[in-house]
Amino acid sequence: MDHELPSLVASDVDGTLIDDAERITARTRKAASAVVESGTPFVLATGRPPRWLDPVVDGLGFAPLAVCANGAVLYDAEADRVLEAAMLSVDTLAWIADLIEYELPGAGLAAERVGSTAHDTATPQFVSAPGYEHAWLNPDHVEMAPEDILSAPAIKMLIRIPGASSAAMVATLRPLLGERADLTYSTNNGLIEVSAPGVTKASGLRLIARRLGVSESGVLAFGDMPNDIAMLTMAGHGVAMENAHPDTKAAADEVTATNSDDGVARVLERIWVS
Repeated sequence: MDHELPSLVASDVDGTLIDDAERITARTRKAASAVVESGTPFVLATGRPPRWLDPVVDGLGFAPLAVCANGAVLYDAEADRVLEAAMLSVDTLAWIADLIEYELPGAGLAAERVGSTAHDTATPQFVSAPGYEHAWLNPDHVEMAPEDILSAPAIKMLIRIPGASSAAMVATLRPLLGERADLTYSTNNGLIEVSAPGVTKASGLRLIARRLGVSESGVLAFGDMPNDIAMLTMAGHGVAMENAHPDTKAAADEVTATNSDDGVARVLERIWVS
């Protein structure tokens, strides 16, 4: 990177911005605040849906724009407003479900939907088939018959096989999905996530950069898992965490310390404080 300040800072959340206790440390909060105070936008880029951002916003002490659901949703945390959402159509959801039934028998299915705000009660936001086992705590899901999961457009389809390798599941499905959908994973614990074609954290960041009128080539981005690779390679400077997936490290321009050792803050301090 040159000596000019980045045009925008984008950070993944889990395994990157927050530590292993799911907290934003005082050091990270201070470094992120220095970015914002300099006039550079600080954006979240996460697989999380908007409704799971409240603790992150509280930890930061400011409400950023966010790329949510791996790029499918642009969310304004300050206004609590969904700005844009890229959906998988009902036809595509049904086609993928048929494919999974044949290629990954026994897999659990769920869908992530979005309303106009983070906690829009008019829209059941996480719907799952009976027996779906979460990869992490998710107390707010609504159980539905499998056909009802497919009855409305979704920002993400989630495919779950407890104990399986997410990488192996991706290897099975990716060649079959072709151009019809985008596929990634953020944990290797038997969970893969399907988005509308071309939807990645990189595509979401491009939309945010356009909205803010800032240069894509000046983006500084942080991440740790394969769902961050597109963003790190699109950024002017992509930084992987020491705890990152090997493929993510290989795609990055730099590897920083772990998420529990203030890896994001260390890079931000080098640019904004020193």
